[in-house]
Amino acid sequence: MPDLSIPNPSPKNLVLVTGATGYVGSRLIPRLLDAGYPVRVLTRDPARLQGRPWLDRVEVMQADALYPDTLPQVLQGISVAYFLMHGMQGGKVNAARDMQVARNFAQAADAAGVNRIIYLGELVDTTARLSPYLRSRHETGYILRQGGVPVTEFRAGMIVGSGSVLFEMVSYLSEREPLLICPRWFFSKAQPIAIRNVLDYLLAALSQPESTGKLIEIGGATRLTYADMLLEYARLRDLKRYLLPTPVYAPRLSAYWVHMVTPVTYNAVLPLIEGLHADAVVNNDLARRLFPSIDLLDFETAVRYAFKKIEAGDIESSWSDALVTSAGDIRPYSFEVVQGMYIEKRQRLVDLPAEAVFRSFSGIGGERGWLYMDWSWGIRGWMDKAIGGVGLRRGRRHPDEIWVGESLDFWRVEAVTPNRSMRLRAEMKLPGKAWLEFHSLPQENGKTLLTTTAYFDAHGLFGFLYWYAMWPFHKFIFDGLTREIAKRAAQINSAA
Repeated sequence: MPDLSIPNPSPKNLVLVTGATGYVGSRLIPRLLDAGYPVRVLTRDPARLQGRPWLDRVEVMQADALYPDTLPQVLQGISVAYFLMHGMQGGKVNAARDMQVARNFAQAADAAGVNRIIYLGELVDTTARLSPYLRSRHETGYILRQGGVPVTEFRAGMIVGSGSVLFEMVSYLSEREPLLICPRWFFSKAQPIAIRNVLDYLLAALSQPESTGKLIEIGGATRLTYADMLLEYARLRDLKRYLLPTPVYAPRLSAYWVHMVTPVTYNAVLPLIEGLHADAVVNNDLARRLFPSIDLLDFETAVRYAFKKIEAGDIESSWSDALVTSAGDIRPYSFEVVQGMYIEKRQRLVDLPAEAVFRSFSGIGGERGWLYMDWSWGIRGWMDKAIGGVGLRRGRRHPDEIWVGESLDFWRVEAVTPNRSMRLRAEMKLPGKAWLEFHSLPQENGKTLLTTTAYFDAHGLFGFLYWYAMWPFHKFIFDGLTREIAKRAAQINSAA
């Protein structure tokens, strides 16, 4: 067999990553770049890559693998292609679409002379009755292997990492449900794997020719049930949780329940639950023999790493993925949950320079106040003071200058980028952690995108209830604040 490894990255060893906007693909790209590999990205919509910190380091090409005639140019000159495209909805229609995409890609890769395809599939018990989604994931691997290009197929256990479906599901159920009624799938054995270990394997395959043509099962260092995961997460968060086992399986009802009580959607969680119909563990040591240097993390360590991603020191890099930097994708309001964080964002395009907008929002608080409904901020500060918090009376050191680390009313200035952004961390007493972030992002024709974003990391059921109790008031307070920041910026610009 010829050596299909890439021991010395060079422009001739161009790597293609598909599924670049997905959970794994978007994290694999910077790992490849840091290792010195030149990367090309296939995407159906290049606008969805805006704001990615690695965007200017990759070659972006637009294509849709459902249409074979869009693929030849993308695959030209590619040495190794990562196939990370798939749908999450399941069902016969989506399964057929995924398999057609695999056929088109395998044929185009063969015609273009691609040396190898690396595919990430699912670790499940193939003797069990598979859902349409899981069956399509395995059949996708089969279709790729039937093509003329050698394939390395990894079959991964459930992925643990900040922002992964598993972590979101475990964290929200553990945080919000003191008593969990557990269907039978809670007690199936699984072998969850940390996202960083998944990336370790995907990257290491490039320099391991013996992995070519292999089906490689990968899982973490711990085998445990989903019930074990919930209890372990609760222990790490100092939460007392109780489980009530039931004999029913009910995957669709369970998925609907998760959909209703967490931000994880029905379509996203159903494939994960269906994968727990039977035990899903690694049955051989091929991964260990091929990649002996990869140090597998246990579940507790993987969760602790995920916790670190939502701590203040690491949040900035993960938040940057959600920033909108294209005026064509402006949404006045959006609400989402990313990495266990409630994120409420407001945007406003203003015909002003970014410097004036920055001076406006960096000057809020203190004697100047909060520009809109200032009395409501005063009430919140009084409430905090009444329960032993810092209250609103601390003010600010200077009416216009702002430094990292100083206090600003009941906030602490956590990050400042001159003329661009300011992030404040709440120091009032809360059932969780909160941040307020402002951005002034230059756009075309001298305009600026003003973004006001509130973040909340809820702790326990009370944190969840607190967020939704305050949410209706945010409409008035943060809408008005964003509007008044823009007005003050216009005054600052006129006076300059």
